[in-house]
Amino acid sequence: MGDPGDRERQDDERRLSGLAEGYRKAAPYIAASTNLVVAVGVFTGVGIWADGKLGFKVPWLTMAGAIIGMTGGMISFLRTALGIGKKKK
Repeated sequence: MGDPGDRERQDDERRLSGLAEGYRKAAPYIAASTNLVVAVGVFTGVGIWADGKLGFKVPWLTMAGAIIGMTGGMISFLRTALGIGKKKK
């Protein structure tokens, strides 16, 4: 006969497995949203740097960098979210 704590440990393992399974399913979407944020941040940062180096009064390169980052990041995000480009087994 098993220890009464065995049943509790088994329940904890099942819950942990369910949590781990949830994270495994969400991982591509978490990565895609992170890529979106990073793309916008990096391209905006490059635009700010370029505007400062070139001495523009109006931040044209900052705006262009933000737009390029948003576009590229959104394309990447949607491709992941919609499953476009996935290899089918």
